[in-house]
Amino acid sequence: MSQNSNRLEELIKEHQNALYRAALSVTGNPQDAEDAVQDGYLKYLERRPRVPDGRSARAWLMRVTLNAALDRLRDKKRHPTEELLDVHPAPDPGTGELLEAIGELPPAERAAVHLFYYEGYQTGEIAKILGRRPGTVRSDLSRARERLREKLKGEIEL
Repeated sequence: MSQNSNRLEELIKEHQNALYRAALSVTGNPQDAEDAVQDGYLKYLERRPRVPDGRSARAWLMRVTLNAALDRLRDKKRHPTEELLDVHPAPDPGTGELLEAIGELPPAERAAVHLFYYEGYQTGEIAKILGRRPGTVRSDLSRARERLREKLKGEIEL
């Protein structure tokens, strides 16, 4: 087994949950999220990027995975299909409304919210991952917060 394959196994064990959650936050569909994560791993094998540490490898995989998730969304817009099931159970009681509202945000805002609040990235890091400017990421977060406030007015405390 090659050194690159061993490295990929380590990365999968270490980052698969975070990558999946990020892709799911963008796609809103578990199957598309899984496919996007797989695409990220395949790109890693194809390109064999030189990333010096774990944080850089995670950021590289996150960027590639989120790009794959966004590609899947674009494909769905071009080729719409009927969803068989559009239910995402909430992990905790009371968070269902928030998760539903986040799922209704535009993809760029959903990705920014997920990376900032769930993955703990700073806006500069999110900008690099998404290939956007830091100011644009801050605007996305601000717009997302405002949309969520309006949507959840009185239902949940932000």
